[in-house]
Amino acid sequence: MTSQEMAHKGYLSIFASYYKPHMPIFLLDMACALGVCLVDLSFPMASRYALNELLPQGLFSAFFALMAILGAAYLCKAAFTFIVTYWGHLLGARIETDIRRDLFEHMQTLSFSFFDHNRTGQLMSRVTGDLFEITELAHHGPEDLFISTVTLIGAFCVMLTIQWQLALIVFAVVPIFLIFTILQRRRMSQASRAVKAKLAVINGEVESSISGIRTAQAFANEAEEKRKFNASNHQFRDAKRNYYKSMAIYHSGMELCMGILPVLVIAAGGLFLIRGELDYVDLVTFSLYVTTFITPIRKLSAFVEQFMQGMAGFSRFVELMRTQPEIADAPDAVDAGQLKGEIDLEHMSFSYGPSQPTVLEDIDLHIPAGETMAVVGPSGGGKSTLCQLIPRFYDVTAGSIRLDGRDVRELTLGSLRRNIGVVQQDVFLFAGTIYDNIAYGKPGCTEEEVYAAAKRAELFDDVMAMPDGFQTYVGERGVMLSGGQKQRVSIARVFLKDPPVLILDEATSALDTVTEHRIQGAFDELAKGRTTLIIAHRLSTIRSANRIAVIDDNRVLELGTWEELVSKGGEFAQLCKAQEIT
Repeated sequence: MTSQEMAHKGYLSIFASYYKPHMPIFLLDMACALGVCLVDLSFPMASRYALNELLPQGLFSAFFALMAILGAAYLCKAAFTFIVTYWGHLLGARIETDIRRDLFEHMQTLSFSFFDHNRTGQLMSRVTGDLFEITELAHHGPEDLFISTVTLIGAFCVMLTIQWQLALIVFAVVPIFLIFTILQRRRMSQASRAVKAKLAVINGEVESSISGIRTAQAFANEAEEKRKFNASNHQFRDAKRNYYKSMAIYHSGMELCMGILPVLVIAAGGLFLIRGELDYVDLVTFSLYVTTFITPIRKLSAFVEQFMQGMAGFSRFVELMRTQPEIADAPDAVDAGQLKGEIDLEHMSFSYGPSQPTVLEDIDLHIPAGETMAVVGPSGGGKSTLCQLIPRFYDVTAGSIRLDGRDVRELTLGSLRRNIGVVQQDVFLFAGTIYDNIAYGKPGCTEEEVYAAAKRAELFDDVMAMPDGFQTYVGERGVMLSGGQKQRVSIARVFLKDPPVLILDEATSALDTVTEHRIQGAFDELAKGRTTLIIAHRLSTIRSANRIAVIDDNRVLELGTWEELVSKGGEFAQLCKAQEIT
């Protein structure tokens, strides 16, 4: 079910839709669950028949034959229980897999703005922790509800045939149970949701603390990290306390209802015995059915608790699935194909939200295919934002961006971004090998292509000097590599992708001067034959640019070649003077 379909359906309808692909297993599970019910219901009646008919008449062969049948029935029950336990849990695991798949795929479509406002640890909690209760509910929920309903109805019908007044007395406990359950349902649901929310906060704190542990240790702020974590941990404990209190009230009330049943049967049964309206065999049969009666009520009790927990997690899943990406393909979007790389920014403006200040205003630029344009200016002027708008990480709020004459909003996101390569200052490497991280630029590429890309990025010799070569593990976010090596891995990745448009977003600002000069040749090689935008603080790295745009106060203040801008004596000339560049 797509996120658009989920927007118009209720939780139970969405939940039920995940059973459809696994209906054969579900039906097998329910059939075996029915078999378990029938065996449990048959034992008291068979016992009553044996005690009332077979033994008094001396039909011992028939008696032992009946016992053999009951023994075979319980062998079948064991087989049914195996199927229910194994295949039922497997059904839950498959549904969990489908839900996790849909959630992960949906998260891949969400825009940058969504991740700007949501912490990684909290999102991980939804992908992992929340789904455990959903799995348990997917397996045990329908099964327990079905078994309990069949057993209760079956037991009640049989008890009516034995002594209908006593059956009504026993069954009178059920409405009390239902009323009590309904009263506690809302309280447990609210408490369960609070626990989920606090657990997500803890996961966020853990993710943030682990990611920033080097910074914490560098500032000797371990105590502060402990304080923040303990605050969240105590909030989670308090949420758990409220949940357990609700659960304790519920279970103690259920125990009262369950404990009163045998007392009612013995008391009322004794009265009917005195009146001669019931014999001892029927009272024993009734007592056996009370035991059978109690089990499904306990299952229903467990189901309510399980339903609360599972639906609390499921509601958070649906809430996330109903979140629509701000950036999506237009209904009539077309494949971009192979672009030449001509870029036009036509009276373009942008802000991050209606109440946010304007970041870029009325930007008008034309970049011919194959040209290298540098974008410079003070921090916060909107340089990086400009380059994030071209691949539609965000959408312009006014004007348009065109590639080869077509508005980027008219192109499918996948085809647009396949034509654009981005090398950023903060290089992200996946926790794998150097080979895997380079090959990420072109899934399905050959080893020869990976090696060729590494050579063009001037990385090949460095890698081959490592003990494990291209199978060297880079560590979390590439911490096992130097800054220059990480940057060259990202360059090799773009070489492999081979896009017609290249964006270098302050790609050398985090490197020392020596390393920067060493990989400058790789950048020059990468830019050949491509439309290239270079965002740079160090002006020495943009001498080879065909033109330079100076952005400040949300606008393009100056535009021209290096020589033109220096001779003008304006903003660019002042930047050169500040960096002592002539």
